[in-house]
Amino acid sequence: MKPEPIELAGALARFDQLWSPRIVTTVNDYDVRIAKVAGEHVWHAHDHTDEFFLVLDGELRIALRDGADGAEREVVLPRGAVFVVPRGVEHRPFAPDGASILMFEPSGTSSVGERHDEVPGHVDATTGHRL
Repeated sequence: MKPEPIELAGALARFDQLWSPRIVTTVNDYDVRIAKVAGEHVWHAHDHTDEFFLVLDGELRIALRDGADGAEREVVLPRGAVFVVPRGVEHRPFAPDGASILMFEPSGTSSVGERHDEVPGHVDATTGHRL
């Protein structure tokens, strides 16, 4: 990638697919990914890495199964909020009204983790697409 500034609103305008992250740049061995999201993702877990979320626009919700008894809870991330899902925690992002997000993950990390429910057709199981 060329060392040029990246304007995120312009980058988001270059694609329409939901739940299909685009790699806007890399930092060391990490991808900086953006995605448009609406509706539900899939329950999944990343066994070897945390997952960082920054909400650029809209509101993202993340259901988590992180209690000792597997109980579920939900975090709500408004625009400008960040949240880290710890490695190994099952989670399901969703955005009832749509959102744009930025994620920071090791290069090669699958968007559906190592463990996941059946992947629905509207979710792109990918390691990210170059912008």
